[in-house]
Amino acid sequence: MARTSRTPVDAAATPAVRSPGRPKVPFDRIVATALQIVDDEGADALSMRVLAQRLDSGTATLYRHFSNRAELIAHVIDRVLGEIEYPPDDSGGRTWQEDCAAGAHAMFDALSRHKNVAPLLADHVPIGPNAMLHRERVLSRLLASGFTPELAAKTHATVARYVLGFAVQLRGDDASNAQESADLSAHFHYLDPESFPSTYAVADVLPIPLRDEFEFGLRMIISGVTDLYDGRGRHANVGKAVRSRKKPE
Repeated sequence: MARTSRTPVDAAATPAVRSPGRPKVPFDRIVATALQIVDDEGADALSMRVLAQRLDSGTATLYRHFSNRAELIAHVIDRVLGEIEYPPDDSGGRTWQEDCAAGAHAMFDALSRHKNVAPLLADHVPIGPNAMLHRERVLSRLLASGFTPELAAKTHATVARYVLGFAVQLRGDDASNAQESADLSAHFHYLDPESFPSTYAVADVLPIPLRDEFEFGLRMIISGVTDLYDGRGRHANVGKAVRSRKKPE
């Protein structure tokens, strides 16, 4: 029997069997995994390559969603801001001071759960959907209470930056923080009372727990804004008032 050979036409007629490609990775899973990397290892550990490996995917897949790492970071930040639990839109008899404090606590709590994200906020102005919602809610509450646009904007920015300033100090676990506080307390108690009489006098309350400092400072800020707010949405021109004040004789 004569041997037959497969011609190019025969080969073309036989469809090639392609291996299935990698399945698509949902966008939400990508951002959640990126946040997990930041939580576990810090922001410096997050790269497109590391994230792709964690997802068992390729970097090309990630670049279809994010043009660069900065854009990825922006989505990670916005995901955390989406965890902020707001007071109900209906004030229910609450004062703007109460809602302002509740919003600040909610933001601080969200950043407390993701301690490595707070430093990223210092380098990125958040403009994602959750960030915009947070800003809108706060400003809406203040404007509805009679704040001028200027006072509302400054109050929101001041409180947000205050919260961030404390959040970036969050680090370690409870055990390591307790040991650090004990070491600092011992240091203050061993100071020479003649060289540092005032510090020695308050040594029993040092160091002040971070959350206690946060609570105290937040009350100071809200109290100060209350002094600027007169119920008609006006705030005093503090600089002008100070300059025009007569010197005591």
